[in-house]
Amino acid sequence: MRVIVLTRGGAELVLEKLAALDNIEILGVFIEPVVQPRRGFVEKVRRSIKYDGILGTAKKLIPQKNEAESGADGVVDRMILVAARSGLEVFEVDDFHSHTSREAMGRLDADLGVIYGTNIIKESVFSIPRLGSINLHQGLAPYYRGGPPIFWELFNGEKEVGITVHFVAPKVDAGDIILQKRLPLEYDYACFPNFEEFISRFKSGLQEVSADLIVEAVNLIASGDLVRIPQDISKGKRYRLPVKSEKDEMRRRLKERMNRGRNAKD
Repeated sequence: MRVIVLTRGGAELVLEKLAALDNIEILGVFIEPVVQPRRGFVEKVRRSIKYDGILGTAKKLIPQKNEAESGADGVVDRMILVAARSGLEVFEVDDFHSHTSREAMGRLDADLGVIYGTNIIKESVFSIPRLGSINLHQGLAPYYRGGPPIFWELFNGEKEVGITVHFVAPKVDAGDIILQKRLPLEYDYACFPNFEEFISRFKSGLQEVSADLIVEAVNLIASGDLVRIPQDISKGKRYRLPVKSEKDEMRRRLKERMNRGRNAKD
């Protein structure tokens, strides 16, 4: 089966594992850079206060441009290195949806698109491969669609999180499910009140299982043994970035659970 991969970074394990399959040919890896939306200064400040509060915004105003750029460049460099080791052709594009990008994807005549770690992909792109495209979503669809991963499960006091591989559809994370895996979620109170550190560490631990689930899904599609499971999105909701008040509420809930746990031990 002929495959193209679309990513904004972090897909090194996915590429290595897919490239090792005898029944899969990766025709190209399309890498789109992480670009911040163009907004005026006043709009940037308003949005930052909404999501991070006044103190968080003040910290952001300290110049860190060079560090951010070198970090983004490093992500792309690692992807290119892994692709080169596997003998894969890389397409560095400004926008997956540009005419040039779509034309290049169409010329490759792929059977399947594999999407990993991107922004929302429109139908004009995900429908280019003959069988459509699949996506790795770190959430238990249809209950948790959108993101960010782990935050809302932790916010809601869930005891587990899900990883879902699904076909891409016009609505976010709403396409037919191919595979899912559930994993235990238990907050490390040594991180309190810094839940961001815990979430970052937890997400890093999902890389291997996420890559394995994609490989398993691609193998199922290639073999013809796939059973597609339609989603009933009325059972869940699409989550979005938490605002400052929701982040504060997260800390309050974590503190309450921590105190409840201590009282139970006494």
